[in-house]
Amino acid sequence: MNLTTISFAAAFAVAIATAGCSDENVVITNPDRTYNQVQRLGNPLVSEVFLAKRDHGFHGATAPTIDVAAFTPIIRGFVDNVAGRDTTVGKTLAAVLLPDELIVQSDKATNTAGWLTWALANGWGGRKLEDDVVTAGLQAVFGALLDPNNTTPGLADDNVDVNDVAFGTTFPYLAAAH
Repeated sequence: MNLTTISFAAAFAVAIATAGCSDENVVITNPDRTYNQVQRLGNPLVSEVFLAKRDHGFHGATAPTIDVAAFTPIIRGFVDNVAGRDTTVGKTLAAVLLPDELIVQSDKATNTAGWLTWALANGWGGRKLEDDVVTAGLQAVFGALLDPNNTTPGLADDNVDVNDVAFGTTFPYLAAAH
């Protein structure tokens, strides 16, 4: 190699290294790339409790932007007719659960994190690993969480109170499979 080639290679390497250390956020887009959404599950209560199995594919392949129109009648119908609750319970659940997204309000205190706390307690939202979202959901539908009248206590709890294996103390925190 001659000196010119070595100088050019060194200058090129310095330019690449400098560009890679930039503080700028660079977003590279590829308009030719397409994605195939297979499933979405913001709040398990929506698809796992309210939707018939035949509707899971439609729910999973659509965007949250159509949730209110597509799923409000289903949620309200289930709560009113299957659970036998007052219409205000169905209206409240549809308003809180749709669109089916897991909402996090990062301007709130992190100690208020928890499932649906963004809607019910002006909290952070999100979901903690130890949140018993199944029992909370069943309490909302069949129990006294939203209305103490006309409840079905036998359906208001899944009776699984804790994980059978402790969560980890480091990321990803989930308990080991067994």
